[in-house]
Amino acid sequence: MSDIKKIVCAYSGGLDTSVLLRWLGDTYNAEVIAYCADVGQGEELDGLEEKALNTGASKCFIGDLREEFARDYIFPMFQAGALYEGQYLLGTSIARPCITKGMIDVARAEGADAVAHGATGKGNDQVRFELSAASLAPEVEVIAPWRQRRFREQFPGRTEMIEYAAKENIPVQASARKPYSMDRNLLHISFESGMLEDTWYDATAEESRDMYVLSVAPEDAPDAPEYVQLLWDQGNCIGLKVDGIEELLDQLGVTQQGEADGYTLLNPYGVMMVLNKLAGKHGVGRIDMVENRFVGMKSRGVYETPGGTILFHAHRWMESLTMDREVMRLRDSLIPKYAELVYNGFWFAPERESIQALVTEGQKTVSGETRVKLYKGNVMAAGVRSPQSLYDEDIATMEGGEEAYNQDDATGFIRLNGLRLKNEARRRQG
Repeated sequence: MSDIKKIVCAYSGGLDTSVLLRWLGDTYNAEVIAYCADVGQGEELDGLEEKALNTGASKCFIGDLREEFARDYIFPMFQAGALYEGQYLLGTSIARPCITKGMIDVARAEGADAVAHGATGKGNDQVRFELSAASLAPEVEVIAPWRQRRFREQFPGRTEMIEYAAKENIPVQASARKPYSMDRNLLHISFESGMLEDTWYDATAEESRDMYVLSVAPEDAPDAPEYVQLLWDQGNCIGLKVDGIEELLDQLGVTQQGEADGYTLLNPYGVMMVLNKLAGKHGVGRIDMVENRFVGMKSRGVYETPGGTILFHAHRWMESLTMDREVMRLRDSLIPKYAELVYNGFWFAPERESIQALVTEGQKTVSGETRVKLYKGNVMAAGVRSPQSLYDEDIATMEGGEEAYNQDDATGFIRLNGLRLKNEARRRQG
């Protein structure tokens, strides 16, 4: 313990991390630096630095990681088509390595001996944070107070934290806790705990509507559908076309990167901001699932991933037109593994990077346009086209086309594929 002289602590300004900040300094007799990563959580960051300093931090760094998060984490993951257990678009999971990298950068720049986080010993985040830290800075020690019995004994509940904050003059505004926990970033917002721990609880019910942040209930969405067109380049969405996009950009504070063929070009952060707004208006992107945590337990989570849901489906439709069948099948066979690696915290592991290299190669032809229709919680395909298209109407048509495709050729094809089936049938017949 005496070897630790300087700690960088993950800090949000809330009760838990404020108490953690002071506790670390007192317990380790070390300098504590606060670090807050802005990954698009939409929280008010004004005054956070002053609050951290008044709590006992020697410094406070606020890292604006929104564009990096979209460009280097969200977009590569969507190129891979990652989907955990068939439903989860990995919104919380993919933010953790980005946050950890920002924190490690500060730790190295400040010459810190250790980094600390407030993740509990029951969840996935502790694993994601520490595996990322191990990959990026094996020489930096990680402190996890919730896995220390002395911390849990001192703070068995929220009441003890509030009392500690009052005693230590820690500036926090403790209020009645919501009956669930929330975690938000540019890709999604998650809800868990509280009433959601009852798997029979209906999160779509009228009394639950105030819980949601990024989307309206599908029942309350507009009665008229809205069309959105996405422009793709090598598996990445680089532009959007939708009515009223200029006003939308002004409202969101997003700067366009140019124009091309009627599309407004945007950086990855801009794409996510616009799609989140459009999808949320139409009630798109809600998921309620029971998932398997890496630590061994099942947990129930409710997720809003509005823009990501559009991006996921539109990307898949673009691939269906432009991606070679066997390349797609090979990539698809790796989706469960890739998603598991992201979920379990292995973003910086060599196996994830190796799969990503294969994904990048396969995405070179995934360029063109997709049109989607948003309506009452649904994202519907409404058109796809590309100069890289593998679709040949002369071959696919049911009208003539003998020059492009001779149907007689299928006879031998079927006969050869049926050979082993006939042999198996004869064996069964004895």
